[in-house]
Amino acid sequence: MKVVPNILSIFRICLVPVFVIMYFMDERDIKIYALIVFAVAGLSDFLDGFIARKFQAQSGLGKFLDPLGDKLMTFAVLICLTITINILLWALLVFFVKEVLMGIGGLIIYRKARIELPPSNYLGKASNIVFFLVCAALLIFGSTLSDNVVTILISIAICLALVALVNYIFSYFKIMKSLPESEGSETESSEDTVQ
Repeated sequence: MKVVPNILSIFRICLVPVFVIMYFMDERDIKIYALIVFAVAGLSDFLDGFIARKFQAQSGLGKFLDPLGDKLMTFAVLICLTITINILLWALLVFFVKEVLMGIGGLIIYRKARIELPPSNYLGKASNIVFFLVCAALLIFGSTLSDNVVTILISIAICLALVALVNYIFSYFKIMKSLPESEGSETESSEDTVQ
């Protein structure tokens, strides 16, 4: 059972090029096949997290594959929508900056204390759900929605994503503040010795 979450994460990563192909192959206004692939990816994300928690099947590989699959699918969807709905370019930039900042923060904490940030809380989960619903709406109605409606939908998703980022930043500084100064210096000195 421990390998099931990892298999689902790998499956979700494999769905990324499938989504892109389905998106551009479907010439209809409603990208139904791309929407199905996107929904299956979302379901696999829910299932791998549920199974990992339910059966205590978390692993180091899974902690890498799960967010990787989420981020790859997120950017695939945003890039595809940006190509057809130009107003989404700024949203792509915001999400990119958010993910980069979160990645850098996680790496710094891991290097200094060999610990990871806590898993996504309700804010992060709410942000992901809203993002999924907004993208689904754009896949279905994107070509028929006015620029104002698209802007409102994307703004809601962006606002929640930024709130989740702020919460992440607070968690980051809270963890960094709780670290003993000696722990950080010991880690650095041991790395210097190895080098």
